[in-house]
Amino acid sequence: MSRVKLRKVIESSLLLAGGFVLHQIMPPLVAGMKPDMSLLMLFIVVLLYQDKKLTILSGLVAGIISALSTTFPGGQVANMIDKPITALAVLALVLSGKYFNLSKKFSLGIIGALGTIISGSIFLGIASLIVALPQSFMVLFISVVLPAALLNTCFLYMLYPIIAKIKGLLPKIEFDSEKETA
Repeated sequence: MSRVKLRKVIESSLLLAGGFVLHQIMPPLVAGMKPDMSLLMLFIVVLLYQDKKLTILSGLVAGIISALSTTFPGGQVANMIDKPITALAVLALVLSGKYFNLSKKFSLGIIGALGTIISGSIFLGIASLIVALPQSFMVLFISVVLPAALLNTCFLYMLYPIIAKIKGLLPKIEFDSEKETA
């Protein structure tokens, strides 16, 4: 693995770890279910790198982290399925925004809201197939997924520019091209 690829994986891992911490401090809203703030960092990883392989890897890692930390019945399997699919959907949204030349601010809003709605819908759908939901799908969607979409969108507007700026300040990796091909 090249140094540049390794650096992207390490940076992505650190962002996902930060998402895990955010997820742990978020209080439950309804029926023990809480917004998955690690999703926010998954969105930021996809926005920063826009790389299909890294997106899939980050989605898998986010799914594992969320599965290990969930308190929702059936949430382990639901997270493992939801996060990689959501990551790819968000990558499609990011690339669509670039294709249609949408402003970054508008794209962030679409990604924060739709990405969370996609994730929450998949999560609740899978969980409902595995176990009985503690509330109806619609009650959980309205009381947890929609507020999480609003929170993730607001936090994405706040955190993405800061993280992108910090990433831009990091020194670039300089390496000898002969060593890289060896």
